[in-house]
Amino acid sequence: MKIKRLGASKTLLVLPSGAEAFFSYETPVVFQMSTGEIFKTEEYYSRTTSKHITQYLNGRDAEDVPQGFINQLVGV
Repeated sequence: MKIKRLGASKTLLVLPSGAEAFFSYETPVVFQMSTGEIFKTEEYYSRTTSKHITQYLNGRDAEDVPQGFINQLVGV
């Protein structure tokens, strides 16, 4: 498992399977499966978190899911 700081208040957790969990502040807001499928929270937190999500996705499509679904994937 690797933790990468991507900037102020942005962190990427890379799991041994190749899956990635993207955090804005301390909240996991995007999860990319090792198969490439991407899920993002449908919850609105702040303008800054929305900006972080957009930067991480960088034009890639993501399925909107409840925050609880991402929490389950991350294990929090």
